[in-house]
Amino acid sequence: MMYFSRLKTWTVLAICLLGVLFCVPNLTRAPVSWLPWRTVHLGLDLRGGSYLLMQVDMQAVEKQRLDGMVDGVRQALRPGAIFYRSLGTDMADNAVKLVLRDPKRLGDALAALKPLLAGNNPADPELTLTSRPDGTILLALSQSALTTRAEQAVQQSIEIIRRRIDETGVVDPEITRQGSQRIVVQLPGIGDPGRIKELLGKTAHMTFQLVDEQADANAGGLPPPGDDFLPMQDQPGTKIAVRRRVDVDGADLTNAQAGQDPQSGQWVVNFTFNSIGAQRFADVTRANVNHRFAIVLDGKVISAPVIREPITGGRGQISGNFTAASATDLAVLLRAGALPAPLTIVEQRSIGPELGADSIRAGAISLAVGFVLVIGFMGFFYGLFGWFANVALLVNLFLLLGVMSLLQATLTLPGMAGILLTLGMAVDANILINERIRDEARHGRPPLAALEAGFTRAYGTIFDSNATTFLAHVMLFIFGSGPVKGFAVTITVGIATSLFTAWMLTRLLVSRWYVRHRPQQLPV
Repeated sequence: MMYFSRLKTWTVLAICLLGVLFCVPNLTRAPVSWLPWRTVHLGLDLRGGSYLLMQVDMQAVEKQRLDGMVDGVRQALRPGAIFYRSLGTDMADNAVKLVLRDPKRLGDALAALKPLLAGNNPADPELTLTSRPDGTILLALSQSALTTRAEQAVQQSIEIIRRRIDETGVVDPEITRQGSQRIVVQLPGIGDPGRIKELLGKTAHMTFQLVDEQADANAGGLPPPGDDFLPMQDQPGTKIAVRRRVDVDGADLTNAQAGQDPQSGQWVVNFTFNSIGAQRFADVTRANVNHRFAIVLDGKVISAPVIREPITGGRGQISGNFTAASATDLAVLLRAGALPAPLTIVEQRSIGPELGADSIRAGAISLAVGFVLVIGFMGFFYGLFGWFANVALLVNLFLLLGVMSLLQATLTLPGMAGILLTLGMAVDANILINERIRDEARHGRPPLAALEAGFTRAYGTIFDSNATTFLAHVMLFIFGSGPVKGFAVTITVGIATSLFTAWMLTRLLVSRWYVRHRPQQLPV
C-alpha cells in the first residue's frame, strides 16, 4: 500500500505538473506558445453582460402547420374536381375546416383526404378526420402532435439562436431552455445587446415568389385569389401584389455573404443555393423571363427585380439600399437559417462589469481567507502530516482550475462557492486519513503498519462519501440550469481531483518521508 514504484511516482508527479501548466493561462495575460492556451471563462455574474428571456410563439407554430395542411387539402381535392365553398384554418379547434359545395360528394372528399393520414401512428394519430352530413370536414391535429411540434420548435430555435450569436463573435454565450416554451440567452461582456436582439427577433424566413403584374396593390380592396399584398421594405407605404405560391424557399440556401456591387458600389448580399434550390431557381427564371421575381423576407419584399435571363448557376444577388451593417446582418440571418416561429423578449437585464468585479473580489477574498484558515488548522492539529495535506490541498486547487481550463468551463459566482466547498471536502479526506493513522498508532501498531492501516481503512469511507456527493451533483448538472450547472461542474471536478490528491499525492509524500527517515514514532 505504501510502496510506490518509479513509474507510479513519476505518473503522479506528471499529473500534478500538467494541472499546474493548464492552470497557468488563467494567471497571465500573455500567451505562452508552448502551452495549450485554454482558460476558465467568466460567467455573466462575474464578467457582466446581458440576460434575455425569450418565448417561442406557439400559435405561429400551430398556424404554420395548419397552413401547410390547407395546401395539402387543396392539392388532394384538385384531381377529383371536388369543389368547396370555404377552406381555411380553425385555430380554436386546431383543425383545417372544409365546407363542400355539394354535400353529396362527401364520400369522394373523404376518400381523397385519406392519403393525408397515411403517416399516422395507429396508437397515437397525428391527424384525425371527421365529417358532418352538411358537407363540413374537419382535419384536426392531436394534442400529442402539437406537443411534439412545440418541442421541435424550441429545440430548433435554440440551435438557430446559437448559430446566429456565434456568427456575431460573442464569446461564451449560454443558451438554455426554460420550461416548455422559453429560452434563456446569456451574453457575457455584451453591455448593449441591441444588435443581438434585432438579429434574434427576426424570423428570417426568406422566399422567392413571382409578382402578379396585373394586380394593383395600392388601389385598395382585397387581393385577387392566390395573391397577397405585401409591403416593400425600402419604400414605406408601398405594397406589391405577390403570388402566394412559394417558388423557391430560402431553406435551400447554402451560403450568404455581404459584398459590394462592382458596378454601382452599393452593398448587396450574394447567395448560393444547394442543388435542389439551384434547379428550382433555374426552372422558374427560365419560364418567367421579363417578369418580376420578388424576394420576400418575413412578409416584406426586399426587392422585386425583373428576370432578364435564366439564372442557372445557383447563385444570385439581393440588393435593396443596404448599408454595410444591414447587409452583414442579413447574411448572418440567411446563413443561420430561419426560426420556426417568432420570438418575443419576455425579460431583459443588463449586468455591469463593476458588479462582476466586486463579485470576483469578494469571491477571491473568501477563497484566500478560507484557504489560510484550513492550512492553519491542518498544520496546528496534525503537525507534519497536516503540512503534507496542505501541499496536496494546494495542488488540488491547481488541478481543479487546470481541468476546468482544459474543458473551457464557465466560472460563475456559485462556481466560486463550489471551489471553496471543494477545498473543505478535500480537507475532510485528509482528516479521516490522519485520524485513522493516529488511532492505529495509539493502539500500539508500529509506524509502517499504522500508515498502511490508516490509508486502507480510511479509503472506504472517503470513497463512499465522495461517490454519493458526486452522483448528487451529476443529477444537479443534468436537471439544473444556469449558475446551478456551474456549481455542479465545479463540485464534480473537485471531487475527482480531491480523491486523486488525498489518495495518491498525500500517500506518495508520506511514503517518501517514511523511506527517508524510518521514524520510531509517527508525528501525529
